Amino acid sequence: MALTSGKFRSYDCDRSVVLFSMMDEATEIDCAVSTTAMDALDGAARTPANQREPQFMRLRASIEALAAQKFSKSELEGHPAGIILRSIDVRK
Repeated sequence: MALTSGKFRSYDCDRSVVLFSMMDEATEIDCAVSTTAMDALDGAARTPANQREPQFMRLRASIEALAAQKFSKSELEGHPAGIILRSIDVRK
């Protein structure tokens, strides 16, 4: 089954990630994307903190497609297992 959109959670400035979720049927999968990865996708350099949510929303389809690829390859991390997108995932 393909992942579907979940929720935008927050921008965690301490970890420099945007937290969001995706759904595997009824199961919510925790996800994160680094701000460096988002800037690489956006062709931007150091997006201001107050623009992280709008940036995520603008790039959401691309970010979720990358997360779905990692999920399909069972590239989950942490406990509970989730998806973390880094700049290297954008360059592949």
